[in-house]
Amino acid sequence: MTVPKKRKPTNSKLNAQFERESVLESKRFVPEKIVSGGQTGVDRAGLDVAIALNLAHGGWCPSGRLSEDGTIPSRYEMSEMETNDYPSRTKQNVIDSDATLILYEGRLSSGTMLTWRTCQKLSKECKLVRLDRDPSSEVIRWLQQTQPLVLNIAGPRETSREGIYDRAMEFLLEVFA
Repeated sequence: MTVPKKRKPTNSKLNAQFERESVLESKRFVPEKIVSGGQTGVDRAGLDVAIALNLAHGGWCPSGRLSEDGTIPSRYEMSEMETNDYPSRTKQNVIDSDATLILYEGRLSSGTMLTWRTCQKLSKECKLVRLDRDPSSEVIRWLQQTQPLVLNIAGPRETSREGIYDRAMEFLLEVFA
């Protein structure tokens, strides 16, 4: 017995829904490793999703494992830079990754903007995703197209966007699980 294929609808709203469902039904690409700078917020959500899904994780962080809440916890397998400045670790994480996923809300600012500009300057694959607007299916599709073995996940720290860790964690679990 043959299962009939879904027909692509002609209505544009239905067509968009059909494409989202097709992406979600297909096998999802999951990178071998997730890296970040280890900062609170989106960076830590990326690392925690990797740990939860038994993926390799890590990335570069400032000397002394510096972060806004003190020291980056030892459960994160981070490599320390020789310097304690954030821009150096941002650049190194972009260089060492096949692609960067930036999760944000509102407008890009400070370190998140630096990550975006670094990707552009180095001609590295990058996907900007507004958590308050963009569906996870866009990221699933992007990952299937780019297939990065090492994915850098970046975005605002917790103090600049309260609750961003939880929203990023939920979003990333939708993408990878």
